[in-house]
Amino acid sequence: MLQLNYIRENRDKVIERLGVKNFKEIGLVDEIITLDEQRRKIQSESDALSAEANSSAKKIGELMRQGKKEEAEAVKSQSSGYKEQIKSLTDHLDRVEQDLNAKIVQLPNLPHTTVPAGVSADDNEVVLENGTIPTLADDAVSHWDLLTKYGIVDLELGVKVTGAGFPVYKGKGARLQRALINFFLDEAAKVGYEEVQVPIMVNEASAFATGQLPDKEGQMYHVTHDDLYLIPTAEVPVTNIYRDVIVKEEQFPIRHCAYTPCFRREAGSYGAHVRGLNRLHQFDKVETVQIVHPDRSYDALEEMNTYVQGLLQKLELPYRVLRLCGGDMSFTAALTYDLEVYSAAQKRWLEVSSVSNFETYQSNRLKVRFKNQEGKMQLAHTLNGSALALPRIVASLLENNQTDKGIKIPKVLIPYTGFEYID
Repeated sequence: MLQLNYIRENRDKVIERLGVKNFKEIGLVDEIITLDEQRRKIQSESDALSAEANSSAKKIGELMRQGKKEEAEAVKSQSSGYKEQIKSLTDHLDRVEQDLNAKIVQLPNLPHTTVPAGVSADDNEVVLENGTIPTLADDAVSHWDLLTKYGIVDLELGVKVTGAGFPVYKGKGARLQRALINFFLDEAAKVGYEEVQVPIMVNEASAFATGQLPDKEGQMYHVTHDDLYLIPTAEVPVTNIYRDVIVKEEQFPIRHCAYTPCFRREAGSYGAHVRGLNRLHQFDKVETVQIVHPDRSYDALEEMNTYVQGLLQKLELPYRVLRLCGGDMSFTAALTYDLEVYSAAQKRWLEVSSVSNFETYQSNRLKVRFKNQEGKMQLAHTLNGSALALPRIVASLLENNQTDKGIKIPKVLIPYTGFEYID
């Protein structure tokens, strides 16, 4: 959530940056500023009236102590309407604040100045490419055929048990999943991320605090009876560990990693790009989260980007890094890097990670603050990054490493899988 004082003091800049995100409801900015003016005026009137009421109460008390009962009664009569007037102002203030809050949460985060303009993924900026795209044999096939050939993932059984997008991993497929999860967690621990195990359902307050609500309710599975949401990413419960927490400056950077299954409805997704493991309703992911000093957040973002690249290099996968344009960014992010691996049989790039800096957008909702060196309370910056999401990693590993002996496992994973080939 944007900070109200920033909107008020930087109206033109806010409008300009929202334009980079192709935000259409620009009129909300002036509505918010108008409501804020009303709020401050009503608050000022209420404060002044309360001060008068307090002054009258003291004067009545003094007159009564002096035995001047008639004068005290006269003052009491003059001030009899204060209570009702203050209540009326308080009720009005509550209504204005509710309206103000309802509008301000509709504004997305402002994009960083380095975010390129654009309306879709076609306008994203390619920052770098790394690795060699493999040349496959003429009889190479896409990963969904390999899943069946080697009996490692049963998509139809998942449909029977639950529905489309809920695969069943079997044998070496299940072991590969576990190997990747453990590898990602171990790598994160090596660079200082503290592992946490968190709930996979969150309450409405948690979903609001990280920006899933009110923006993405249609994409989340809602357990209506208990009013809980299945998490779309571990970012939500991990970041909410610090909701309403005042951290110490010396704690920075706070770094956590977590493995969780993730759940996304993916409403409206269809076509060839959703085949096999390309787009699932339930999938496994290791997430990294940082809460940092505002002066260090963009250094932390570059560090997280480099870290995810290192994982892809160790998995021997060709990849590229994109800086997302305004039109392709999430509601909550100020700057996002997407990392994509090349799927050789599909001949297309597949997103496997997003690394984002949210600046104070989440922390303003979370109320995660620290006391700076001047002794003033200040909002922290929050970041997260997939490190990594498994389905498309598995898809690319299968397609890129298919040989006449079977699927060759990258060297770094063999100690985790216990086998060199899926055959």
